[in-house]
Amino acid sequence: MKSLLFDSIAELFNAMDKKWNSVARGYSFFCNGCEDNCCKSLFFHHTHIEKAYLLHGWSKLDQNIREKTLILASRYCSKTFNHTGNIKSLKIYCPLNENGLCLLYRFRPMICRLHGLPNELKLPGRQTIKYPGCSAGLFNDKPYIKLDRTPFYTQMAAIESDFRKKTGKTGKTKESIAQMLLSQ
Repeated sequence: MKSLLFDSIAELFNAMDKKWNSVARGYSFFCNGCEDNCCKSLFFHHTHIEKAYLLHGWSKLDQNIREKTLILASRYCSKTFNHTGNIKSLKIYCPLNENGLCLLYRFRPMICRLHGLPNELKLPGRQTIKYPGCSAGLFNDKPYIKLDRTPFYTQMAAIESDFRKKTGKTGKTKESIAQMLLSQ
């Protein structure tokens, strides 16, 4: 059953990747692991389907690699989330990053896919929010190429709703990848 549930998110992620790659080509932008590396950013992920999909991919990794990522996830969390509830973004690599590459690239969450390029998000009843893109892109010198995240978020919300109905998942979620790995 999970395989069928993952078909829709895999399709959405493929559409995101296609759009991101198209816009990146328009900017002549190539991500090459700069100092402002998004794999060192503290991102929170907010859908149960993304967590399930990531963990599905993680379960396919070799046992030794899974154990190593859990050790790295534990270190990440102990440094980032202390016992007083304070959160520190220390620019630590994601526990799934190995030698500059994501071990679960195909299964990575939405924010990992859409980060880096200038983009926009249209929230109902509010002004469009525009994001400048990462500092490595030097995008200010180039004409804006539209990367509207809104349709992707709308589709993700529908997929998440369907996933919750079919799995009985309830409540909000807000976890880093390290927390996802440790909470399974």
